Amino acid sequence: MSQLFNNQHVIITGGSSGIGKATALLLASEGAHISIIARNLAKLSAAKAEIEQARAATTQRVSTYSADVSVNAEVQRAVAAAIAENGAPDILITSAGMVQPGLFQDQAVELYEQTMQLNYLGTVYTIKAALSSMLACKRGHIVMIASGAGVLGIYGYTSYCPTKFALRGLAQALRCEVKPSGVRVSIVYPSDVDTPQLAEENKTKPEETKRISGTAAPQSPAVVAKAIVDGIRRNQFAISSNMEMHLLKRLSSLVEPIMNGYMDSIIAGVAKDRAAGKI
Repeated sequence: MSQLFNNQHVIITGGSSGIGKATALLLASEGAHISIIARNLAKLSAAKAEIEQARAATTQRVSTYSADVSVNAEVQRAVAAAIAENGAPDILITSAGMVQPGLFQDQAVELYEQTMQLNYLGTVYTIKAALSSMLACKRGHIVMIASGAGVLGIYGYTSYCPTKFALRGLAQALRCEVKPSGVRVSIVYPSDVDTPQLAEENKTKPEETKRISGTAAPQSPAVVAKAIVDGIRRNQFAISSNMEMHLLKRLSSLVEPIMNGYMDSIIAGVAKDRAAGKI
């Protein structure tokens, strides 16, 4: 069992299935206390039983909270309850999301609003609810689950890609803001993952999209969860779930590490000048 995660409090949205549940299972096996947030009470109950079976010790707490992540008030209540019960999160993972492939001209505007509300604003709401407690502790790690569709626009995903591109911008900007306070930020780029959500996606995928995504076999949630936990352990900003995603991310973001270093140096310079009374 890793000492890094022992007795840490992990909050995971979308933690009752897919990548969220797989990551909860792995971190529970590493000694963490787990709080999962999702809508469906039956799925939450089943996931809690699985996570409890995966714990390294029976003293580890596993808590569940029902909330629609796309509704700010519900997220605020759920995160506040998790913090009240288990303390400020050492790790916050935003895994709740939705996707419905289709052609732009065929999809209703309401779908674009719903997808942005859940995938992007749901992440914003969750981080907003937890960040002040993390900053007060001067520690913590925020992990946003994006997608390869957040790096490259993909045919048939016009309602989905922009939400993941938005997460990428949020992660980059937030990383700069909170790093001086001891809070870290990561963003994860999985490829297709063998989950119930993928099965639903396949029902509406255009043929072109099926052929594009069909070039690589879906990964298991457990494989992606391991990449996430390894990335947290190594304090990686951008976490890839396989070599294809790693290459895609690197080739499309060659200047990102340079800009990160540049912005860090500027931020550090301002802090130094402020401490010296120059500004």
